[in-house]
Amino acid sequence: MKYADEFRDKELAMGLARAIRAKADPARAYRFMEFCGGHTHAIARYGLEDMLPGNVRMIHGPGCPVCVLPAGRIDMAIALAERPEVILCVYGDLMRVPGSRGASLLRAKARGADVRMVYSTLDAIALAEQNPSREVVFFAIGFETTTPPTAVMIRAAENKQLANFSVFCNHVLTPPAMRAILDSDTPIEIDGFVGPAHVSTVIGTEPYAPFAREDGKPVVIAGFEPLDMMQAILMLIAQVNDGRHEVENQYRRAVTGSGNQRAIKEMAEIFELRDQFEWRGLGSIPSSALKLRPAFAHLDAELRFAMPERVVADNPACECPAILRGLKKPVDCKLFGTACTPETPIGSCMVSSEGACAAHWTYGRFRDHQRRLAS
Repeated sequence: MKYADEFRDKELAMGLARAIRAKADPARAYRFMEFCGGHTHAIARYGLEDMLPGNVRMIHGPGCPVCVLPAGRIDMAIALAERPEVILCVYGDLMRVPGSRGASLLRAKARGADVRMVYSTLDAIALAEQNPSREVVFFAIGFETTTPPTAVMIRAAENKQLANFSVFCNHVLTPPAMRAILDSDTPIEIDGFVGPAHVSTVIGTEPYAPFAREDGKPVVIAGFEPLDMMQAILMLIAQVNDGRHEVENQYRRAVTGSGNQRAIKEMAEIFELRDQFEWRGLGSIPSSALKLRPAFAHLDAELRFAMPERVVADNPACECPAILRGLKKPVDCKLFGTACTPETPIGSCMVSSEGACAAHWTYGRFRDHQRRLAS
């Protein structure tokens, strides 16, 4: 790709929209879940839903690692940050994610906790080197996309023999979450998935094969540009019409079948599966998250600080759990746009830059809903 404009061409987009309308059978409904929060933002930003026929529906999935982090893990991080010997390093979008009773890392910082925003994993390594008398903890979070940098950081800390450095690991995996959605006690009708882009650059297309082979759900890996999304939707419609269920790769300029083998190898050497991990909105999912292998246990903050697991209930008025499962849209939440805004977020879906609520707010999609209600 030389220029982003090549994938934002209006005439090509309109041509794809016409092709979708011609291909979509008016006698049936098409329900496709875009798993990735980046895709949700692309749909909202470019108004792609407005270009689709009424019987083609996009369902927002849980593909935002900040959004699916349960409140109890935030409470654990806050308790860690409040220890006087600790410097907690976090990415910026974690600062305002709500824990229980309105707590957040930002509020903990305002009360005096030493919470520092970093831009890369190596920033945390540098802080540990600069502060040998303090315990520096990196709040590791993300899907398979951000796991390799954490692995590199752990390897660097080991090589530097940093005795004052550890990791609070919250890395989660995409395929188990997709499985949990399909196997839920309150399942949602899904005809196919728009597979995540950045995740797939790491793990490739092969891990999605069971959803096509065993569940009969087509998967199309798509890029983030509007033409990527429109083409992926067209490919999904074609599969449904043909009765096919395959894994197809629209994002061939970045994704391969086997993924990034060097990154996969590094992750496998540093991490192993947790037996269970709690996801906001999805509950406890087996083998869905990572922890440090025993060889690196001395760098595991949960072990070093004997951090007890905390399970707390979400705000009962917030619909984030249902939104993350695709059961509701942001406009279905009575808090959306009233008590819950980007300035005063109540749910994680409004906090994260990839959250569904943030997408609907940022690009004004909720205003269309409000106008329809008014009329």
